Amino acid sequence: MSKVVKAIRGMHDLLPQQIHYWQRLEQVLRQVFSAYSYQEIRLPLVEKTELFKRTIGDATDIVEKEMYSFADRNGDSLALRPEGTAGCVRAGIEGGLLYNDFCRLWYAGPMFRHERPQKGRYRQFHQTGVEAFGMSGPDIDAELIIMSARLWRLLGLPHLELQINSLGNASSRRRYRDQLVDYFSAHRDALDADSQRRLQSNPLRILDSKNPAMQPLIEAAPKLSDSLDDESRAHFEQLLELLDAAAVDYVINPRLVRGLDYYGKTVFEWVTDQLGAQGTICAGGRYDSLVEQLGGRPTPAVGFAMGLERIVALMEEVGDLSPARPHIYLVVEQGSEKSALLLAESLRNELPDLKVHCHCGGGSFKSQFKKAHKSGALVALVLGEQELAQETVTLKYLREERAQETVAQQDLSDYLLKQSNIYI
Repeated sequence: MSKVVKAIRGMHDLLPQQIHYWQRLEQVLRQVFSAYSYQEIRLPLVEKTELFKRTIGDATDIVEKEMYSFADRNGDSLALRPEGTAGCVRAGIEGGLLYNDFCRLWYAGPMFRHERPQKGRYRQFHQTGVEAFGMSGPDIDAELIIMSARLWRLLGLPHLELQINSLGNASSRRRYRDQLVDYFSAHRDALDADSQRRLQSNPLRILDSKNPAMQPLIEAAPKLSDSLDDESRAHFEQLLELLDAAAVDYVINPRLVRGLDYYGKTVFEWVTDQLGAQGTICAGGRYDSLVEQLGGRPTPAVGFAMGLERIVALMEEVGDLSPARPHIYLVVEQGSEKSALLLAESLRNELPDLKVHCHCGGGSFKSQFKKAHKSGALVALVLGEQELAQETVTLKYLREERAQETVAQQDLSDYLLKQSNIYI
């Protein structure tokens, strides 16, 4: 016998016992984005490799190590999208959405990075992203952060901390980059292999190193805040004032630099200590030069992306979301299948929110009742020979001590509607 074909490493299934968390999360995301007047956009999974090299940066880990790139039959270099912002900007330019106007967009779907799989880090993972174009002030930065804080409240997620920083404009980052190169070059022997590689190509990423041996060296490095230009400093101070007014707590993290080259000014992350090493569940910032970099008109922009697997893991930790389960399990005597299907359809038509599981596939009453208990249903409706003859159903309560009842089929919808313990 041949071996079972398994899923690709780092690419996992979302099984029925997990899916109710995903559905709840997606419901809340749509609700909140609509409340803030963000419109959905749907983007392709595959883009030209050039798009990500020009936006994320040739020297980033994503482009150097993690991106799934391949040549198609025409010889074009294509890539599975490793993140959503670049594709959203490309679509905004190509679709004429960003021309001389404000634009608020959101998207969701799978992303792909060839990383070492571990809890909260997968090779296929799901993100929801939010992007706002055309607004240069700190008010839109604040709105995005306030909106994300609302998401956590509605989802009931505890223990989240907002970390925030400013990267300044391009000239202040260049000055700071030169300071870092001089500082770390003087301590080159203390750098690990990754940091030595980044020293000339992307020295800001050294600040994000998780190597414990390098933390004293990083703590003593020059601070980006000392190199900020006046405009970026004022923007950041106004943003903090807005967050204070909205009662959004934050921690200023001077080492927060983000891993993508297109960020400038505001950067932020929502982090948790409940998921081990993969503690960032949402991250973003301002990228005012990216639209022009991809051939559009100069357009200020800011956005964030959230990792849905990590958010679902937090929801599971909270554990207060009941699995999807039917309200009613319809137990069917052999020969009554037609009547059972019609009865189930009638209930669904008259009570659209009622979840009815109609047993199919035969089996004894005993085996059907076992399945009814296992399904989590509150009530079993029995449709047997006697019930068919009398045009009734028998109700057996599965989750509470109550005597069974007999109800006329024509009165069943009204009866169920009055039972708050059933129709919920």
